[in-house]
Amino acid sequence: MKPMSIVLASSWLLAFACASSPSASVDGIDEPRYLVNRDAAGLVIDGYDPVAYFTDGKPVPGDPDHRTTWQGGTYQFASKDHLAMFEADPQKYAPAFGGWCGYAVSIDKLSPVDPRYWEILDGRLVLQHNERAWNLWHEDVAANLKRADANWPGLVEENASPQKRLVNVDDDGVALEGHDPVAYFTDHRPIPGKPEFSRTFDGATYRFASKEHLDLFERDPAKYVPKYGGYCGYAASIDKVSPVNVHVFQIVDGRLVLQHTPEAYRLWNLDVARSSHDADHHWTGLVERCGE
Repeated sequence: MKPMSIVLASSWLLAFACASSPSASVDGIDEPRYLVNRDAAGLVIDGYDPVAYFTDGKPVPGDPDHRTTWQGGTYQFASKDHLAMFEADPQKYAPAFGGWCGYAVSIDKLSPVDPRYWEILDGRLVLQHNERAWNLWHEDVAANLKRADANWPGLVEENASPQKRLVNVDDDGVALEGHDPVAYFTDHRPIPGKPEFSRTFDGATYRFASKEHLDLFERDPAKYVPKYGGYCGYAASIDKVSPVNVHVFQIVDGRLVLQHTPEAYRLWNLDVARSSHDADHHWTGLVERCGE
């Protein structure tokens, strides 16, 4: 598919400085991957203290002075004692389903949460997206929990990512300059999303042109998020990181690939299979040395 719009640039490839470092990728080594609901700063539960749900029986904002990272997410705590309790037994206090909405997981989706909608079930902290999700979940808690537990491994398999992230977002944590990722597939062109239809996935906020597109995204976010963290595909193929023009794109093997300029698009398409192979090969190393 040809890009729908082309904007020429004076410099066709602006690579980040970190891209000049020696490659950190190692073939044959599987880096652990996690599915954690983290915001643009990497915080889980919007920075609320997970231990406080158990000890105080209510959501309590965490303190940035008391934080730790576990399985790809950063957790904040209201006190040093809560931090110590978490580090002694993170499995006990970390929210179920990676901090994603329990009801959404029960219907095989991923949805963010409101820290005010929570409960402890079988010793696990389960959060919900909003009042509607809370009510639907409580129509049959036991059955919904069973479905969520059954769906979770498949969602992890489809959507998990390494602990470090390298995602192309603006200062507000918004990806694709606010354009709708689903529209590239359904409308075959970039369409601006609306703030009222927003979801955060793997540290980036995506906006959608309609509720229907948002629902499609929630059913399979890994399908719609751009490859290479939304950075230039051709740059990744030569072991570099570069920003993109959201109008220069194509769908490759069912995934959205963006390019920096028309020249990058041309070079990528000289041999798409080879370019894709090389970009996939280099991406792990790029994330390791340039990601957070």
